[in-house]
Amino acid sequence: MRGLRGKALAGESAAVIHRGVDIIRIAGIKSFGHHGALPEEKRLGQRFTVSVDLEVDTRPAAATDELKLTVNYAEVIRTVEAQLTGKPVYLIETLAQQIAARLLGTFGCVKAVTVEVTKPFAPVAAEFDAISVKIRRERA
Repeated sequence: MRGLRGKALAGESAAVIHRGVDIIRIAGIKSFGHHGALPEEKRLGQRFTVSVDLEVDTRPAAATDELKLTVNYAEVIRTVEAQLTGKPVYLIETLAQQIAARLLGTFGCVKAVTVEVTKPFAPVAAEFDAISVKIRRERA
């Protein structure tokens, strides 16, 4: 249990206080892809933007200053870009799921991931800034 102002009560270990949920956020990864339900989207393609929140216990990396104990941002970005530029899918829901699965499968220290895929130029007859889907997936 926590006392006032989040301080540990007598006998409570630091591991109990820290739930191991730190967030590494990489926002606004942009890449060109051919995803969409319409033939024109598949043929012409468009720019997509992806943001990811990686839930990682950063304490080991912070204590040792070792990159191998956390996620390498450049590798995460390359992984997302590979999915964006890869095999086309109809739905951004599918794309978000594929990105989440690939990140969880590639980076063992990631406990859960939130992926937001934004499609700024969806072919919808209305005025809007963008359409996006945001999902959260946990390691099984």
